Amino acid sequence: MAKRAALVTGGSGGIGLAIARRLAESGYAVTISGRQEGKLLAAAESLADDDLKVEAVVADVTSEQAVVDLVAEHKRQWGRLDCLVNNAGVGIGQMVDDIQVKHLDLQVAVNLRALIVATREATPLLKKAGEEHGKALIVNLASIAGKQYPALLSVYAATKAAVISFSGSTQKELGSSGVCATALCPGFVDTDMTEFAKEMVPADQMMTTTDIADAVSFLLKVSPNCAIPEIVMSRPAPGPDSGGM
Repeated sequence: MAKRAALVTGGSGGIGLAIARRLAESGYAVTISGRQEGKLLAAAESLADDDLKVEAVVADVTSEQAVVDLVAEHKRQWGRLDCLVNNAGVGIGQMVDDIQVKHLDLQVAVNLRALIVATREATPLLKKAGEEHGKALIVNLASIAGKQYPALLSVYAATKAAVISFSGSTQKELGSSGVCATALCPGFVDTDMTEFAKEMVPADQMMTTTDIADAVSFLLKVSPNCAIPEIVMSRPAPGPDSGGM
């Protein structure tokens, strides 16, 4: 059994991989999941090459059973769970009068339902870790979109607002068990997911994945007596063309 273990969904690149690396470098055995096998295995190899403990599990989080199996596989491999990072996400821009149900359902399934199912399945392990050392952690990747109401991203923003709300409720329910839950709400981060915005906001003016990993490090360092329901991370001067993000 590992001394500390973490599960990161959407861990094959971008924010998820940066967080997974930071956790592994901090001594955690890490499970990363992703939908694309080749990309996921390459990410796992990049961690393993640095002698970091990592397991890769291919999982399509739009499937409830896949999420259930993912948590079960993590438990089988590492025997415990001290940090759950719900990072898998998808954003599709559409005008409200052109929203397609398949895109609506996909964003709800990935951004919200999978996060809720993962939290449900992981809670017994997290409670056990909280009882053991007083501080287990759930990190839910929300977005500043969940607070800023950007145009063209209404469904994405709605799912992220729900993530913020769910995180706060989770904190209230599990806090007495030594489990802290935090929603991270960043603006634009320089990843593949924000390619659509880089004509408005150059990559060098976006946050970095390291910024997000630093936030997770901070959450791990604060005492069990410090509950942080959400962290809003904005660029110094978000412009009107960027929807405030």
